[in-house]
Amino acid sequence: MKAITRLLSALCALPILLSPALAATDSFPQKGKVIRIITPLSPGGSSDIQARAIANRLSQQTGVPVIVENKPGASTAIAVRELMRSPADGYTLLYTITVTTSQLPHLYAKPPFDVFKDMTPLGVASRTRTILVATGSAPYNNLKEMVAYAKANPGKVNYGSYGIGSSGHINGELLKANAGIDIVHVPYKGSTEAVRDLLGGQIQIVFDGPSTAIANAKAGLVKILGVADKDRLPSIPDVPTITEAGVPGIDLPGLEQFFAPAGTPKNIVNALNAELMKAVRSPEVTELFIRGGSTVVASTPEEHARMMREDSEKWGTVIRKLGIRMD
Repeated sequence: MKAITRLLSALCALPILLSPALAATDSFPQKGKVIRIITPLSPGGSSDIQARAIANRLSQQTGVPVIVENKPGASTAIAVRELMRSPADGYTLLYTITVTTSQLPHLYAKPPFDVFKDMTPLGVASRTRTILVATGSAPYNNLKEMVAYAKANPGKVNYGSYGIGSSGHINGELLKANAGIDIVHVPYKGSTEAVRDLLGGQIQIVFDGPSTAIANAKAGLVKILGVADKDRLPSIPDVPTITEAGVPGIDLPGLEQFFAPAGTPKNIVNALNAELMKAVRSPEVTELFIRGGSTVVASTPEEHARMMREDSEKWGTVIRKLGIRMD
């Protein structure tokens, strides 16, 4: 009888002894898996560089390979659809920008996706700014001179963006409306292509990311006309904001943010948030953001959802005012 009792006790203890092994098997991410980060912008741009830096750090932290795939086009909708087709298992993520969550949904009568239903917020990495730059051969050196030139030469100034409905497009139309000038939009597939043609002189101005804008300005390839934010950038303190330079209202920052597919389990969302934001706060990634003119946020998923709604309301007001549509 005592032998049977001891056997039953041992059997009852077995699940407890096995539970750490089971927990290890069910942990996220699992060894042998690969995490894929989709980004909607072209290779070489600031968001792509950020995504790859975070991916490298995330791989070091988790011990699993992390790859970045560029899916540019359709003002980020192609990348979003790729995410929506992916399993909600935490191994496919989206690293995207404000146009996805706060702009594109307001550009269609029937948007191609619902950001609040089709994607799971994982966290905001940073708030970003853009800089208005002119090609190096432009016959103007500051925003006041550019506005005067555009008024004297209606339709002669072209501005590039990474697509219809992109932040660069919306900011360009804001500049056009608020400065009272006639400038022409030239959409590209990605920011890299737009900047390439800016450097070549095919277009005259672009709203570019701080890292590439400042680097190109230091090389004498472009002229910086103003910062599209409420505050000046610490890295270029002598450059005025666009409002200070005489054209108000072009000062809404953007979000660099992570998403998983809709329906991703909460425990995986929490695990991803912890690892992703740890990567964002790492010294090398933080330095990359600061050098690029961004402010590190490293939010929770709940904070991310709130920030999305607030930004969506602000950008929606601007888009309705400008009357920009994609359908």
